[in-house]
Amino acid sequence: MSDLGEAFALAATLLMRLDPDLIEIVILSLRVSLSAVALAAAIGLPLGAAVALFHFPGRTLAVALLNAFMGLPPVVVGLLVYLMLSRAGPLGVLGLLFTPGAMIIAQCLLITPIVAALTTQTVADLNEEYDEQLRSLGAGPLRRLGTLLWDGRASLLIAILAGFGRAIAEVGAVMIVGGNINHATRVMTTAIALETSKGNLALALALGLILVALALAVNLAAMALRDAARPRHA
Repeated sequence: MSDLGEAFALAATLLMRLDPDLIEIVILSLRVSLSAVALAAAIGLPLGAAVALFHFPGRTLAVALLNAFMGLPPVVVGLLVYLMLSRAGPLGVLGLLFTPGAMIIAQCLLITPIVAALTTQTVADLNEEYDEQLRSLGAGPLRRLGTLLWDGRASLLIAILAGFGRAIAEVGAVMIVGGNINHATRVMTTAIALETSKGNLALALALGLILVALALAVNLAAMALRDAARPRHA
């Protein structure tokens, strides 16, 4: 118990004095995950809306694939990205393996299906609700798509927050494609795994507390958005 108490005390000290190594890891984690979320939103929002609104051959299969890919195993994604970016891979010439760029790609592939699938459901529900009104206004496909995305922005922000939560807590894929290199590709989750194996519980606990705080913040933000989007009845 004394060792555990000492580890928590040291972790608190690292947090209070803003330890440079700790801050470096946190900043890189946020930079990678926020970049991945931005890319996933840029791809997933229009993709999900298009699947919801447009009828095309294979649409049912597309919806099924988006839902299935929400549960992609991170290590499988990491392996695929590794093979694509390795020297023998088709994108090896870019030299992205074991860089933050590779980690961003892996996280983006993991969370894009989440954003797209939730967008599909949100836009499909809104399209059914406002179909007659949009028809009466003569809204074309692109105007309809933009209108429904804007109207469902609170729910879509929740989907993006869910993607961020998945990205920031991911360890398997970023370990494979990033290599967990100190001062280069070491993020919170990979650092926790490494420091725990080394017995450096203070740094691992400090990073774990930050991850828990981020998870709580994401959930509180999602709840606030859900409440804000709920209709007010007089």
